[in-house]
Amino acid sequence: MRTQLPIALSNKHIHLSQKDLDILFGEGYQLTKMKDLSQPGQYACDEKVDVVGPKGILKGVRILGPVRSNTQFELSISDAFALGVKPMVRNSGDIKGTPGAKLIGPKGEVEISEGIIVAARHIHMHTSDGEEFGVADKDIVSIKVGGERGLVFNNVLVRVSEDFALEMHVDVEEGNASGIKNGDLVELVK
Repeated sequence: MRTQLPIALSNKHIHLSQKDLDILFGEGYQLTKMKDLSQPGQYACDEKVDVVGPKGILKGVRILGPVRSNTQFELSISDAFALGVKPMVRNSGDIKGTPGAKLIGPKGEVEISEGIIVAARHIHMHTSDGEEFGVADKDIVSIKVGGERGLVFNNVLVRVSEDFALEMHVDVEEGNASGIKNGDLVELVK
């Protein structure tokens, strides 16, 4: 049974709905792909927005595509404090009751009432990877990180889909604290 998988650090980024994209960049606007990301069909865009919270502003937040049904801003705990919002660790898409902010684009502004999250650590797995690792969608596992600053990440959500490529995601603060760099191998512990 496999136990090792690659890990990647996720920096702050925003996913926009088409409605909000139209307001921020103009009616019918289409995102411009800058580069593909590790997950199939996901990409970093040339476009960026500014995010304004009660205490501060984060300038030049990169948009990730494609558009989604709801706008969601993923950031680190330090970024949340800088904005002046209460950091809430959530799984992607679970935005109910989370803080909102003002988004500023080149053509307009949008006030989102919710959608700011600190993304929970998670693993993307293709269905065949899930079988090899002996896990199923929505399982919770632990991940062991070796090295000089080694540690164990608990409460890691497994997401299994035909649309995913094998990779664990942690935010940049967790990665830095454990000395991880993109592509390092970590060990799944059941």
